[in-house]
Amino acid sequence: MPDMTKPATAAEKEEAHKRQRAAVDAALAEAPARSTGSVTLGGKAMAYRVDAGFVPVRSAAFGETLGEPDAALFTAAYQLEGEGAANRPVCFAFNGGPGAASIFLHLGALGPKRVRVRDDGGMPAPPYRVEDNPLSWFEHFDLVFLDPPHTGYSLTASEEVRKKAFSVDGDAEMLCEAIRAWLTRHRRWGSAVYLCGESYGTTRAAIIAEKLCDQGVALAGLVLVSCAMDIQSLFFSPRNDLPYALYLPAFAGTAQYHGCLKGPHAESADAARSAALDFVHSDYLSALHRGSSLSDKERSRIARRVGELIGLAPEVVEHMNLRVRDDRYFQELLRERGQVLGRLDARVAGPLGLDRQREWEFDPSMDALSAPYTMAAMDYFRGTLGIGAAEGAIERVYVPMSLQAHKAWNWNRGEAQGNSFTCTSPDLARALRRLPHLSVFVASGQFDLGTPYSATDWSLDQLDIPAEVRSRITHRYYGAGHMMYTRDADIRQLKADVASWIGDLPH
Repeated sequence: MPDMTKPATAAEKEEAHKRQRAAVDAALAEAPARSTGSVTLGGKAMAYRVDAGFVPVRSAAFGETLGEPDAALFTAAYQLEGEGAANRPVCFAFNGGPGAASIFLHLGALGPKRVRVRDDGGMPAPPYRVEDNPLSWFEHFDLVFLDPPHTGYSLTASEEVRKKAFSVDGDAEMLCEAIRAWLTRHRRWGSAVYLCGESYGTTRAAIIAEKLCDQGVALAGLVLVSCAMDIQSLFFSPRNDLPYALYLPAFAGTAQYHGCLKGPHAESADAARSAALDFVHSDYLSALHRGSSLSDKERSRIARRVGELIGLAPEVVEHMNLRVRDDRYFQELLRERGQVLGRLDARVAGPLGLDRQREWEFDPSMDALSAPYTMAAMDYFRGTLGIGAAEGAIERVYVPMSLQAHKAWNWNRGEAQGNSFTCTSPDLARALRRLPHLSVFVASGQFDLGTPYSATDWSLDQLDIPAEVRSRITHRYYGAGHMMYTRDADIRQLKADVASWIGDLPH
């Protein structure tokens, strides 16, 4: 057994490279798993075929070699059978993380099959299965679900390419190449092309929209679910007061939901959110900017008002220097009840340990979804789609969420070496200015404390686009969390809103 404490020798690195290259070559040589199915949408039965397999990402995308495939990206594609199928629009979809595979959009909202979970965001009891999804977006598009490198079954052929894949621009370049490869393989260059990204998937989607434009692919539409294009608005760090202000309305709505407010703010979540936004604009941002120049009386007033709006004691807010970080809020709001708040869906709460420590140990809202989606997906992939079931197929481990990718991620862009926040909204703004027919649909969950709707409002408001271009952006809000489609009322409204948006697009 090798000594893991010692650096790898040149021979060991070469052997590892050979294994990685062989794995990519084997994946690309393997025939796709093919199956058929049917789903009834809008009262009409729609027959489809599924191709689940790998497409090559060639290093020519990075300008390094003569196009040798350096990655194999796994795709699951649903295409309509029958007359006119080749002319349908096609939508490429991916989740975020970074490090997440596409099973959540695939089996949560878009695909012909759906994992049924609880409306309140809590964890359902096992076993977990997929069922027909009568609200599938397959009614409007053929669907291609992409797993970025080292998520799902996707993999790279060398450590050098792996490092590039774990970066903002390298990741986007690889997905652009995979999209182009898929369009070529399936002869779909005559189709209108859409993208749908969730969370960090919106970060990459903004880049991909412009990169595809550079490569001669004009997107027809872009769907952004739970936006994360401006990381500065979401990352609590010293001297960055932006997220403290942008999270406050979402905190207020959460406090109202859990019965932690008094007076007029307790009457409705909308009233609480509106009051918090007014306070941000009138007093809070100014107070944060002034720092220690605030008088004791002013500090006490601000702390008291923040506490009233988001359900915390004024002294707790003062101890946080008037700046309530997200992880602190998860632990403090329901501490007296012995509960920790969910991050991805703040309607959900889980039990604290008996010592009620202030270290955030887990997200009860993410745990409520991770196992149901993973187990249902594995059953569906093998049993229904036949992935890996063919004789001689290689047994592979599916990675729904790669913590390795997440931790290793390089958030810099271009030649930057550090000390900056990732920002891809300028890419989206340029794509909108360059493509006169590109329209954008944005979906936000009001109980999402990972990418709050209020931060998305700010991010969209900062786009460098004139009013006539801004009119091509539609933003809708839903009454659940980050993955709002897990709530039945919201997936129905989301489907209706997307259908209305598509109906208004130029054809």
